[in-house]
Amino acid sequence: MTARAPRSAAALPPEQAGPLRRALTDSADVTVFVDGTAHRLPDEAQAAVVDLLARLSDGDSVQVTSVAELLTTSQAAELAGISHSYLRKLTDAGTLPVEYRGSHRRLRRSDVEEWLRGQLRRREPLSAPAGDEGVPGTDSGAAR
Repeated sequence: MTARAPRSAAALPPEQAGPLRRALTDSADVTVFVDGTAHRLPDEAQAAVVDLLARLSDGDSVQVTSVAELLTTSQAAELAGISHSYLRKLTDAGTLPVEYRGSHRRLRRSDVEEWLRGQLRRREPLSAPAGDEGVPGTDSGAAR
């Protein structure tokens, strides 16, 4: 993958944002034309383009950047929001799969994201149930 600098685009003026918003509301079908030739985008690419256009139509500025599939340990730790040393411990324990390029560790973005989803799933049962049962100062339906 060639490293490219991120590209930013300013928010669209209202006279351009409005028609774009209406077009996206009517259809999320996006066809890209390159040199007069129509190209149908795969679903994930189409979703990314529609999201970009929707943000522009909402008056947001946007930035496009490339995402590397293989991450350095520093990049993976930053993505996961953990320390570099903790990430190394996770790879040493086999919790996170790692590939070696010489003596350098590389992690797949998808593995780090899956590990993060697993961490979130483990925390969900610990969150308070909906409603006010057991909350001090509220009526939990007990007889008076």
